Amino acid sequence: MTEERVEHLLAEVQDEFGVIRVLEVADYRFLEFGDAIEQSCVFTADPSWLEYDYTRAMLIGALCHEQPESALFLGLGAGTLTQACLKFLPLEDVEAIELRPDVPRLAIEYLGLDDDPRLYIRVGDALELLPTAEPADLIFVDLYTDVGPGVGHLAWSFLGDCQKHLNPGGWLVINQWATDDGKPLGAALLRGLYHRHYWELPVKEGNVILIVPADLDQALDMQALTARAEALAPKLGYSLQSLINSIRPAT
Repeated sequence: MTEERVEHLLAEVQDEFGVIRVLEVADYRFLEFGDAIEQSCVFTADPSWLEYDYTRAMLIGALCHEQPESALFLGLGAGTLTQACLKFLPLEDVEAIELRPDVPRLAIEYLGLDDDPRLYIRVGDALELLPTAEPADLIFVDLYTDVGPGVGHLAWSFLGDCQKHLNPGGWLVINQWATDDGKPLGAALLRGLYHRHYWELPVKEGNVILIVPADLDQALDMQALTARAEALAPKLGYSLQSLINSIRPAT
């Protein structure tokens, strides 16, 4: 017999966008939006542990940069990816923009988000606040609601502005939904916007992580990426190599 999954409701709040819940199941805590739509999963003993392939794939996007000093997270969620980047990358300045004011509070209170002096969290709409953010070496776009990707994931001008907001040599990492044929949502738009010059990393959760360089002269150095991932593996507690092997050019 398998042990029954026992859920404990730790917090529930209602805001203008709907319900936000924090649940605990054994060693994990979950951030949920709306009707049980899971947004984030946190391993309680180590909030920087990345449980899901899509978050590990986004970390791989970050490792494309040799020495990132600044990062901008558009969408915070429980903050696991933010915590992992703060822990494992040489970052000095990190900004996160989160739409819902209760999310950072719940992340700090229940989901182990550290009050790190390098981290500055602002509440508001990423599409509106992007122009007021500092340019960054790494920008992460992960704007999901309880019904799927936020409008920013298909907004031509916003996605273009994200790339323009990168420092020279920077990387934009987008958590994009996959369509039934395994391509990223809005594939034609993305190809046109980024001149087919980006890489894709499909993951089993049904997402495709897009890894977009700041400019057309910038290439993805797979050898250097693999070396950085191998060096990090003992600290992470898992290998990223099988995911790196799945990286493909723009479809």
